[in-house]
Amino acid sequence: MVNDFYEYISPRPEEEKMRLEVVDRIKGVIHDLWPSAEVQVFGSFSTGLYLPTSDIDLVVFGKWETLPLWTLEEALRKRNVADENSIKVLDKATVPIIKLTDSFTEVKVDISFNVKSGVKAARLIKEFKEKYPVLPYLVLVLKQFLLQRDLNEVFTGGIGSYSLFLMAVSFLQLHYREDVCSPNINIGVLLIEFFELYGRHFNYLKTGIRIKDGGCYVAKDDVHKNMMDGYRPSMLYIEDPLQPDNDVGRSSYGAMQVKQAFDYAYVVLSHAVSPIAKYYPNNETESILGRIIRVTQEVDDYREWIRKNWGSQSQNDLPLNRNDVTLFESQQLDECNNNNVPDDDDDVVVVLPSAPRSKTSSNSSSPSLRSSPSSSPLSPSSTTSTSSSSDVVSFAHTHTDTHIVS
Repeated sequence: MVNDFYEYISPRPEEEKMRLEVVDRIKGVIHDLWPSAEVQVFGSFSTGLYLPTSDIDLVVFGKWETLPLWTLEEALRKRNVADENSIKVLDKATVPIIKLTDSFTEVKVDISFNVKSGVKAARLIKEFKEKYPVLPYLVLVLKQFLLQRDLNEVFTGGIGSYSLFLMAVSFLQLHYREDVCSPNINIGVLLIEFFELYGRHFNYLKTGIRIKDGGCYVAKDDVHKNMMDGYRPSMLYIEDPLQPDNDVGRSSYGAMQVKQAFDYAYVVLSHAVSPIAKYYPNNETESILGRIIRVTQEVDDYREWIRKNWGSQSQNDLPLNRNDVTLFESQQLDECNNNNVPDDDDDVVVVLPSAPRSKTSSNSSSPSLRSSPSSSPLSPSSTTSTSSSSDVVSFAHTHTDTHIVS
């Protein structure tokens, strides 16, 4: 079941606790500099839709003539909150930010100033989560799918979390199923149909996505006519429901690579649930979702490290992997990293790159930590663990009725 993977990958109390400590450390530095400044969390940590290695998004509100990016960067260095080699100021970006990796936990953090859109987007996401209970299940699976293929970062042309969420919302809005709002819907079938829509049927050249007022598809030609300064909609045009003149997908220049990956996933899953699937090699040992979704052993070790340092005693007595997620060696993954469509007789395996690593790690004492934990498994200073993948779920197949866009 997709539910098994969702249970495994969903944030745990100790992971939230650790991240809140990271936020508190950074808040402490900010408030020492500007006591009246307001710091808010937005993004996936705010909505609960974060993966174990997802970053934390913070925004600082205050009054400055010029954004104090370098002032905060220097303070974070002096307080050893961020490692010397991890902190970067991107002052030329569309939205200037400070990027850093927390010295104690290896959690990555992005800090912006006076940008309200992220906080508003987090509220919107929470509203749609309430309307569509299936959304968190779809989104976390899709985020992991893109992460392991390096297609999840906008600055490298991939699809960011907000774009992915809006695509999932649009899919559910225009997906004509009576049970789409039911918590008992077959999530596996929905996942296949999502991949079918965006991997096969959606016309990226002519069509854009709009979720406002119940959702619809928009003709890019019409969007172009209504835009100022000759702006042309991007390949993945997604209208921002909070700011209609903002094309959320404008920086996703690798949208066609994402389309190809979605098409690949559709073919793999369709093969896996076909009547002849029982004759495929490894059919008995590999689950259906495990053919396209993998989690590294390194990430599993990192979560175990978090549990030992931030979890309660009762949590420490429970097995971390209660869903029997199977882990594989990184060498097995590195040998087969491709999105080629398989023949009917092929055994399909999908690759996951190594989990994100910071360049260095510091574990000097911190008043925020209960005790000084050993190095994070994501830190190069710790013993290197082999990457792996998780074999996760299977689900029933029914006839798809995905809305086709021409």
